[in-house]
Amino acid sequence: MSKELTHKSLAHRAYERLREDVLACKLAPGERLNINELCQALGFNLSAVRESLSKLTSEGLVQADPKRGFNVAPISVAELRDLTSVRIEIENLCLRRSMALGDVAWEASVLAAFHIMSNTPQTEADNTLQATSDWWTVHAAYHHSLCRACDSPWLMRMRAQLFVQSERYRMLGGRLGLRDRRDVNREHQEITDAVLARDVDRATGLMASHFEMTSKMLLDASASYVRESDLNRGIFVIDARISS
Repeated sequence: MSKELTHKSLAHRAYERLREDVLACKLAPGERLNINELCQALGFNLSAVRESLSKLTSEGLVQADPKRGFNVAPISVAELRDLTSVRIEIENLCLRRSMALGDVAWEASVLAAFHIMSNTPQTEADNTLQATSDWWTVHAAYHHSLCRACDSPWLMRMRAQLFVQSERYRMLGGRLGLRDRRDVNREHQEITDAVLARDVDRATGLMASHFEMTSKMLLDASASYVRESDLNRGIFVIDARISS
């Protein structure tokens, strides 16, 4: 294998590892990212880590400051509200077009994605606050399957970006123990049934409620983790028990 291919492989692995840690809030929102410490902790070289951080910066998951270096992008109440609102609009635009254009093969892919997801454990056996990487993957695949017949590449690109940004908030909700307060499988089943019945109004309404529930539960729970001085600024303050 050439040195160029070896570097690309290392950089991609470093990117995937850092991206997963950011989305899972293992690297807490707002946390300073020391490149040398990341190299030692993850076992990747300086070049691979720098390249990964630059890519994550372009995705909005990491911020770069010429003087202070890199830090995990912060999260906030205001962003969550805005993100949820915009995500509902874009997701349902994609879903409407997908339902209008989807054929029998598309229906089969939705059923298959739902079946796989509903039979995949959501959390680690020894840590119910930590979602499994398998669940993370199949959950993303399920939501993508619903919209995959959409004929607009731009809408689908925007949808994918919004999905990734929303994952940090969803994963944070899991680390706060909010996952046990709702029946996510039932929500997904109802969405699947409405989509396959081509009931556009019900499907888009259920999708909106699905996203809004995640947002509402996290906003309601956040009061316990926000300093009084930060309330007016709408900032989530991550407790050490969550970010550890």
